[in-house]
Amino acid sequence: MERLESGAPVPVHLRGSIMALGNFDGFHRGHQAVVSRAIEWAKAEGRPAIVATFDPHPMRFFRPDALPFRLTTLDQRQALFARAGADAMQLFAFNAEFAGRTAEQFVQLLVDMGVAGVVTGKDFTFGKGRSGSTDRLAQLCAAVGMAAQAVAPVAEQDGQVISSSRIRDALKTGDCETATRLLTRPFAIQGNVQHGDKIGRTIGFPTANLDLGTYLRPAYGIYAVRGMLPDGRVLDGAANLGIRPSFDPPKELLEPHFFDFAESLYDQVIEVQMIRYLRPEAKFDGLDALMAQIAKDCDDARQILAGTPHLA
Repeated sequence: MERLESGAPVPVHLRGSIMALGNFDGFHRGHQAVVSRAIEWAKAEGRPAIVATFDPHPMRFFRPDALPFRLTTLDQRQALFARAGADAMQLFAFNAEFAGRTAEQFVQLLVDMGVAGVVTGKDFTFGKGRSGSTDRLAQLCAAVGMAAQAVAPVAEQDGQVISSSRIRDALKTGDCETATRLLTRPFAIQGNVQHGDKIGRTIGFPTANLDLGTYLRPAYGIYAVRGMLPDGRVLDGAANLGIRPSFDPPKELLEPHFFDFAESLYDQVIEVQMIRYLRPEAKFDGLDALMAQIAKDCDDARQILAGTPHLA
């Protein structure tokens, strides 16, 4: 799958595309409905399907001091879009120049990129000061010979609309089950395995340490997790996410321990799925108490994961 960088010319074979427009952070069921509509439309007309996303997220641009809130990285989104059937991901760099475009200038940009049709969610806004609505988009597109469709929000049976905000709120309370249901897959943190202080190895529970980067911070605590390795292997484990209160100095990390696994993962990019929240972080009096609790956490995680199907 191709990644089209912001401002770069669109290759000839990708012009005349149907483009799904949105940020799509998380790529939850609502986002999937928008992208599916674009892909179906593109296939019906024999056109390429492109999914556009923005980086940084507009909220990060307008509120640079906001706490981390991302649900996916660009690499994760690209993989998810490819799995959905898109031909390319278009990256729009959300900077001062982009934020200052009027609604008309934004549509002209799409024309210049050779876009034939666009699909958005009903709540999509665009243009300087978010002045453009989906109705305005349809009007502007029609004026330049481009088609536009807007997809209604996706709701659950109880009527609650699926949104990234609901997923973030669930993760902040450790509610992995709700996040998984809304995403259609477990929330996953991807990162490069880094060297740590190797305390886990000395007590019989080696960990693969990941920096949390720009990801949303789920509830600190112990989780049942699954690790996805670059070679396709899937590992069950238990992880501490937080600041490790039993050790000094505090350091915010995701530290998964994978069961029955002794290979080195240093400098490999792995993905860790958050399956179930087990308990909050706690400080223990001595290593014996800590090791006993870790052993119990691992037993609990094994039991949970044995009855949990794999979701990519």
